[in-house]
Amino acid sequence: MEITYASPSAPNLADSGDSNSNSSMPTTTTLTRPVKIIPLLHPNTACSSSGSGSGSGSFPSALFSKWKTKVGRMSWHNWIELFLPCYRWIRTYKWREYLQIDLMAGTTVGVMLVPQAMSYAKLAGLEPIYGLYSGFVPLFVYAIFGSSRQLAVGPVALVSLLVSNVLGGIVDSSDELYTELAILLALMVGILECIMGLLRLGWLIRFISHSVISGFTTASAVVIALSQAKYFLGYDIVRSSKIVPLIESIIAGADGFSWPPFVMGSIILAILVIMKHLGKSRKYLRFLRAAGPLTAVVLGTTFVKIFHPASISLVGDIPQGLPKFSIPKSFGYALSLIPTAALITGVAILESVGIAKALAAKNGYELDSNQELFGLGVANVIGSFFSAYPTTGSFSRSAVNHESGAKTGLAGIVTGIIMGCALLFLTPLFEYIPQCVLAAIVISAVMGLVDYNEAIFLWRVDKKDFLLWTITCITTLFLGIEIGVLVGVGASLAFVIHESANPHIAVLGRLPGTTVYRNSKQYPEAYTYNGIVIVRIDAPIYFANISYIKDRLREYEVDVDRSTSRGPEVERIYFVIIELAPVTYIDSSAVQALKDLYQEYKLRDIQIAISNPNREVLLTLSRSGLVELIGKEWYFVRVHDAVQVCLQHVQSLKETSKTPGPLLDDKPTLFQRLSRQRGEDVSVSVLESGSQNPLTSKDSDPQLEPLLSRKS
Repeated sequence: MEITYASPSAPNLADSGDSNSNSSMPTTTTLTRPVKIIPLLHPNTACSSSGSGSGSGSFPSALFSKWKTKVGRMSWHNWIELFLPCYRWIRTYKWREYLQIDLMAGTTVGVMLVPQAMSYAKLAGLEPIYGLYSGFVPLFVYAIFGSSRQLAVGPVALVSLLVSNVLGGIVDSSDELYTELAILLALMVGILECIMGLLRLGWLIRFISHSVISGFTTASAVVIALSQAKYFLGYDIVRSSKIVPLIESIIAGADGFSWPPFVMGSIILAILVIMKHLGKSRKYLRFLRAAGPLTAVVLGTTFVKIFHPASISLVGDIPQGLPKFSIPKSFGYALSLIPTAALITGVAILESVGIAKALAAKNGYELDSNQELFGLGVANVIGSFFSAYPTTGSFSRSAVNHESGAKTGLAGIVTGIIMGCALLFLTPLFEYIPQCVLAAIVISAVMGLVDYNEAIFLWRVDKKDFLLWTITCITTLFLGIEIGVLVGVGASLAFVIHESANPHIAVLGRLPGTTVYRNSKQYPEAYTYNGIVIVRIDAPIYFANISYIKDRLREYEVDVDRSTSRGPEVERIYFVIIELAPVTYIDSSAVQALKDLYQEYKLRDIQIAISNPNREVLLTLSRSGLVELIGKEWYFVRVHDAVQVCLQHVQSLKETSKTPGPLLDDKPTLFQRLSRQRGEDVSVSVLESGSQNPLTSKDSDPQLEPLLSRKS
């Protein structure tokens, strides 16, 4: 079987060197075509550092100049949009087309949010009214300052659990201080989000991998569901974010089990699950998904009003009216709440910005993550002055908002109006809502967060990510939410550091019939040349990985696969060609290490050749003196150019070794021999063909190479 490789540029190469070449070239096993060694343009470091703005010394001025140019181009529309993102959709609003859709979407989400807000407030250890407050003012503020047009803001299960977990360890939930700390937490979270948005620090969240997020939310969903079991079972259980104390408490209090709330809660949960499933699986029934929580509340309240069961606990009295303006109190606890505020901020970024970006992409507009973060921050800050606890974007309600066809932030304003109407007129009805119904709404909402499908996918695709998922999930379940997040993020960063400190390095070989060099492990047909090692470094080179790179280079020098080697037979390595095309950055520590490596190679008569460094890397090498140290003639545009030059020298060294030389003590080094032999011509075409005995022909040309084919 004959395996041949041909790059798309092969015909052009054949024609580019000789315009009068015969197009009907005979087909043989060794075809020749003109090849030129492309000269590498070395930058002028003095001009580059002063004029281009790319040098390290000019970075601040270049940054200021870029910012100044950007500001100068901004129109008054841009300035308004910067401070009031809602202006983007207000000035382009299509009233006839969008108004009805936004009204329907906002009403749908509002109907869903009223019972959910009360449920999540109970999960947070607060009175249900604070859930309604949190779903009122922040919605209007976010509609003005937020950049997403479909994100549904308000109380969410995960943040509510975090609030309950932290504040429960400080003060009892029945104490007034508990509520004050929850409101203070909203202010702190908002300030942190605003600071991160203004300083454009949203990129920090990229260091948390998706597997960590999935493992964390899965474990949190299990903990949330177990924490609501007390409303089903009819007796109190311990408040904890760890699974073991929860299970122990459930088992220990089994004597207090009550059938009525369990039966009612189970029936309501089954109805919610069925309605959600039908709403997702059938488009014409998708309204059922949003109507589920309201249906549960109506059924539960109706049952209680008719039968008055004494064993089923109710929500109780809820204050009527809109929240009043008040400044958060208890600032003495602010220092102890900083870690929790930071954690909630991180969850807000993960839960809100992620879905906001996805919805923006689906609806065809751009979304600035930092502006989004700032909008969430302002919503929390102003919300804290109206008795709201921390809020963020909700996955489930945002999905319903999108499915309902919401086009702009007006849908969020409509949802806020629905919440305001509930506070003004419906709170007398809410006191008859059974606690087990609210618990069923919470459990139904978090069931979708148990992401076992993600674990199965990770196991199939990437065992390392599966390990991250497992570590995060287990530590969150058994050690608590805070420790689970810290361990997950720490493990994620550890993997990042490990990958960065141990970059992928490949030994390259030439694909038969081409001038293309690829990883010899990926392409076993690729062949190497005796006396030459070609190495590609697939990462930036800096202080953390340069030692590993040097160790690998030493290994490649010793462990050479001679079974696929061609060219003149030599006993050792004379040239190491380093392909730097994938290297985007090199620091001073790496430059110094390369200098040491060069000196080390020099003692062993080995020459380094550099191929295809990018402009910034080449500037760094030039400024450090490494270009002059190695020699400008050893920097090449292509790997193939470097191979051709090195092959000439290897052949010359082979021929020199056959002729009588000077005494051992006077034997010249490789570098001395190279300087003498640079003017010599050797038939590259013969060398590249792998022939052990070079042909001598008057027609041979050192600038011709064969189009190789190889039988295997």
